[in-house]
Amino acid sequence: MTQSPTTPALPATPVATGTATGTPHGTGTAIAAGTVPSVAHGPAAEPSSVLARFEDRARRDPQAPAVIDGARTWTYQDLDAAATRIAAALGDRVRPGDLVGVCLDRSAALVVTAVALARIGAVYLPLGPRPGERRTRAVTEDLDVACLIGDPGVLPEEHRTGEHVPLPLPTDGVNAPAVAVAAFTGSVRGTRRAPEGALYAVLTSGSTGRPKAVAVAETSLSVALDWYRAETGLAPGDRQSLLIGVAFDPHLLELWAALTSGAALVPAPDDTRWDAHVLTDWWRDTALTHVVAATPTVEPLLDRPWPRDLKLRHLVVGGDRMRRRPAADITATVHNAYGPAEATVITTTHAMRPTDPEAGDPTPPPIGTALPGVTLVVTDDEGRPVARGQDGELRVGGHCLALGYLDPELTARRFTAPARDLLPPAIDRLYRTGDRVRMNADGSLDFLGRLDDQVKISGVRIEPAEVEAAFEQDPRVRSAVVTVLRDSAGHGRLVAHVRPADGAEPAAGDLLTAVRAWLPEQAVPATVRIVDGYPLDANGKVDRAALAAQAKAPVPVTPRTATADDLADGTADDLADAAATATERLVLTTVRELLGRPGTGLGDNFTDAGGTSVVAARLLAAVERETGIRPRAHELLRSTDLRAFAALLDQRRTPRPEGA
Repeated sequence: MTQSPTTPALPATPVATGTATGTPHGTGTAIAAGTVPSVAHGPAAEPSSVLARFEDRARRDPQAPAVIDGARTWTYQDLDAAATRIAAALGDRVRPGDLVGVCLDRSAALVVTAVALARIGAVYLPLGPRPGERRTRAVTEDLDVACLIGDPGVLPEEHRTGEHVPLPLPTDGVNAPAVAVAAFTGSVRGTRRAPEGALYAVLTSGSTGRPKAVAVAETSLSVALDWYRAETGLAPGDRQSLLIGVAFDPHLLELWAALTSGAALVPAPDDTRWDAHVLTDWWRDTALTHVVAATPTVEPLLDRPWPRDLKLRHLVVGGDRMRRRPAADITATVHNAYGPAEATVITTTHAMRPTDPEAGDPTPPPIGTALPGVTLVVTDDEGRPVARGQDGELRVGGHCLALGYLDPELTARRFTAPARDLLPPAIDRLYRTGDRVRMNADGSLDFLGRLDDQVKISGVRIEPAEVEAAFEQDPRVRSAVVTVLRDSAGHGRLVAHVRPADGAEPAAGDLLTAVRAWLPEQAVPATVRIVDGYPLDANGKVDRAALAAQAKAPVPVTPRTATADDLADGTADDLADAAATATERLVLTTVRELLGRPGTGLGDNFTDAGGTSVVAARLLAAVERETGIRPRAHELLRSTDLRAFAALLDQRRTPRPEGA
């Protein structure tokens, strides 16, 4: 069942009261008479047209800046005209309802493409600027994708050699493509189409090993945008970040929030993801007033004095649990946001201001109350609401709901009919989030974790089964099991336990290289363990807890004498630790701890060893804390190995002789 754009506005009453029956989560007993059930409604909402609001802004103030990228500014008139040209270039090759895979980064080119596809009525499917070839092929084999838009050099081979239609997209700016085409191919094209009325579709993690796509209507996005503008006051003259990775749906909130309010979008350079100092310098240098960011990106900033001279008024964070409240010196209002892609980016928020009496409290804040048009229900295993104060599964309904997955069977499993006695008739379906929450007396929610195997890594939902399936595509792998290890701060990393095929002796690094073609960055494990078999529990199932414990255990090292060749080629870094410089020991120890890989050596490349953008940010912060040196992300990423990075740090620590 899909959501109708004409669904009546929801009542503004925040609480359902009176006698209720149901089974609290895991108890098997009914809710006591007079107890308030865990049901809450956001204020009334009225959906509208996103594209029409942008076009109205372009007519009213055509010379207002729409995209600011360094020294280059595109006005609303520029954007409008460029989108018209792209729509004309696509001609009758792309029709209303067609899925179009977008392989562009945060740039004016991306913004123009989004507007052009909305104008055509095509469905925007963001795949990221450098999509893995095998992952993209899996998408195009499952979905009826009309074409891919991007630099032909990053497209899968079938699209690199197919028919190309040149597109006059902007090619200047930090993330702009050198050239852009619409690539068509008749050889790889699936059958699943987007449901009628979809504005965009995004990929989410799938347990089958292939990503699943969820489609969202323009009207659903419009409700979230209306809330964002009203809550943050985004208006002409303001500057909105375009920071979130393009493969993830929050970038659509950034993009369309600016374009529907008359504000300017500011695309983020790639190194802002890796370095908290670079991020805040970028905020300052570009005079940003509004930012949307992933929680793991922002949390390091909360542990240090808040940067001065920022114009930032509102900071919306989400994607992972926030572990403490912002301190009183943080001048921006911080919104702790929650929402799955299936409920259109944001479902609940909790605003935190520097004047709040709870500012600086070390306890996690709630994920907040329902946005306009959103209904929240906390249920037991049978789908019945539990009493407030009890934990259960969060189900979401209302205008926010996506149209569904492009797989009808999956839609039927996750979007279900509600219990009729406690919800208004307008709420005809609820999305099962799989998240465990508790509803407080005021209708706000506390996030308690996941109910299933799905996990969050760097703010992105990851299905371990999808990662396992990616490893099992390799003929050298018989089977794979993925577990999650968390450090004392709660940060998670994936560990793959791989059982090789008979006669195969794959290297962990080779396996990691292979799965990167299938998986987004956050889903690539930090560690690969080659195992002979898996421990089993009493039911004969793989004991994942025991596997995780094995991954935590230190690896025994048999003492031996290192040879000159060992030390020269970097294959015996563990044995060379005693001869390492203090800086080399600092870098090596920190990387091993962050990655959970005690076998990492100075001769290893950071990214090949499993380093990600979040790990890099933590490494750079640790180096600065211990040495006072503030390295930049590119200095780490361009270093051939960890020894070279440590040498660079030593060079910067050594004062130059006078006159040098």
